Amino acid sequence: MKRLVGILLVLVAAAPLYAAKKITVQELKETLVSLHQALKSDEVVATRLKEMDLSEELTRSARSGLAQFLPGPLSEEQMDILQGRSSILAPPPSDLPATPPPDAAAQNAILARAQDYVAKSYTQNPRLTASKTISRYQDDQANTSSSPGLVVSATNTSARLLDTRVDDVESEKGIEKPSASKSKTKWGQNGQISEGEPGPNLGALLQETTSGGKLGWLRWQTIDGKQAAVFSFAVEKKKSHFDVNYCCFPETDTASGVAASGTFAPVPGEIQSVTTWKPFKKVVPYHGELFIDPNTGFIVRVITSAELKSTDVVHQEVMRVDYEQVVVGGKEYMLPVNSFTINEVVSNGNSNFTSYSVRHTLFSAKYQNYR
Repeated sequence: MKRLVGILLVLVAAAPLYAAKKITVQELKETLVSLHQALKSDEVVATRLKEMDLSEELTRSARSGLAQFLPGPLSEEQMDILQGRSSILAPPPSDLPATPPPDAAAQNAILARAQDYVAKSYTQNPRLTASKTISRYQDDQANTSSSPGLVVSATNTSARLLDTRVDDVESEKGIEKPSASKSKTKWGQNGQISEGEPGPNLGALLQETTSGGKLGWLRWQTIDGKQAAVFSFAVEKKKSHFDVNYCCFPETDTASGVAASGTFAPVPGEIQSVTTWKPFKKVVPYHGELFIDPNTGFIVRVITSAELKSTDVVHQEVMRVDYEQVVVGGKEYMLPVNSFTINEVVSNGNSNFTSYSVRHTLFSAKYQNYR
C-alpha cells in the first residue's frame, strides 16, 4: 500500500498544472461584451471568468463599467474574485498619469510630509470602533503543488464565496486590534484558517522603510480621481517587525507518512493522531508599495507582501489597505475603508512533502460606521 501511495504521489507531482489565462482589463471587457451579445447564461459567463486571471488591476471604476455585462450573481461573484486578486497589481498603462517623475528633492519632500502626517496625525488617532464586513473567497484543497513556496496558478473551478461575517473592531493610535470573534473561534479544527493580522502598523512601517530600508520612486497613479505618488520599499528581517499570524495548523504524529501527505485520506490500519493545533506566527522580511498624496502626505494605500520560506505552512500573504477621510464625531480622520488579503497556505500543516495540497483564500474587508 505504501508503494502504491508513493507512485500516486509521484504522478500527482508530475501532472501538469494548467495555469489560468492571463488577460488584460481590455481583453476581459471584450470577452464579456462577446458573451453578452451571444446571450450566454450566468453560469456560462461565470465558468469563463473562472478560467481567467488578470495581469492588471481591475479598478473600482472599471469594474463598475463592466457590471452591465454580468447576467447574474454567479458571474458577479467571479468578478469579485478577479477584482480582489488583481487589487495588488498596477492598473493598465493607459490609466497611469503621463506626469514626469519628480526630482530627488521633490521625492524627499513627499516622504517627509508622509512621515510628518503619520507621526503627528495618524498615530494620534483616538480609540475608534467600526463595523468590519469580511468576505472569504476560497478554493478547495484539490489544488496541488510540487514546487514548495510557489503560488499555484492552476485554474480551480471551485473558487467561490465561502462566508461573510460582520465584526465590531477597535483601533487606537491607528492600530487595529484583532476582533473578539477571531480569538474565540476554533480555527483549523473547524476546517478553516483565520484571516491574518488586520493591517500594517503605519508608524512602524514608515520608520522601517525610511531608516535603513530600501525605498525608491515607482510611479504616479490616479486613485479616485486624485494623483498619488507611489514608492516601492523593502525591509530586511533584522529591521522588520512585520507579523504573519494565522490560526491554526495541525501537528500530526503518523507512523507511515501516508496520512500526512495531505493528498489522500488515511488508510485503515495506518496511524494518524493530531496532537495539537498551533498558530503560524512569524516576524518576516517584507516589501511592498506606499501610495502617498503628494500635497498632504496622507497615506492613501499600502500594499505589503510577506517574504516567506518554502518550508512555511503559509506560502504567500499579500495585503492591500485603502485609506480615506472619514468624519467621526464631527472631525475628519484618515482611516482604513477597504482591504484585500491574498494567501496560499498548506492547511493540513505539512509543507515539506514532494507534493501536497494547498488552499488559496481571498479576504475582502469593508469598514463602516466608525464611531
